[in-house]
Amino acid sequence: MAGPKGSKYYDVFLKYHINLEKVDNENILGCEGFGLLDAIRTTGSLASAAAEMNISYRKAWGIIKEVEDKLGFSLVEKHRGGAEGGYTHLTVEGNELMDAYNELTNQFNASMKDITRRFFWSINTNPDEKQE
Repeated sequence: MAGPKGSKYYDVFLKYHINLEKVDNENILGCEGFGLLDAIRTTGSLASAAAEMNISYRKAWGIIKEVEDKLGFSLVEKHRGGAEGGYTHLTVEGNELMDAYNELTNQFNASMKDITRRFFWSINTNPDEKQE
């Protein structure tokens, strides 16, 4: 919550997203892509990751291919099914990217708690109270 019960911002929340973009502002990787890579890492399967995210396998594969094309290197390695079934896992680069993203997200979350608290305090507090 953004303020005490009854305040004008009581049910308002501050949200932020981390995206990778090119210099020309072309989006490379956002919440959905990071979520998909994380789900692939967890499940070991593109199909399972897509199902977990409630998107089609085709859409999931399209997201991965588009990101890889923009970056110029592979993030996932797919092995087709057979007698033992197929699997998908992150490449070394994919794992490094997700490790760095998770660390960045943890740092942002920790920092944003205090920043968000101060932001909402400043808009929920009467001017007379701020001077005290």
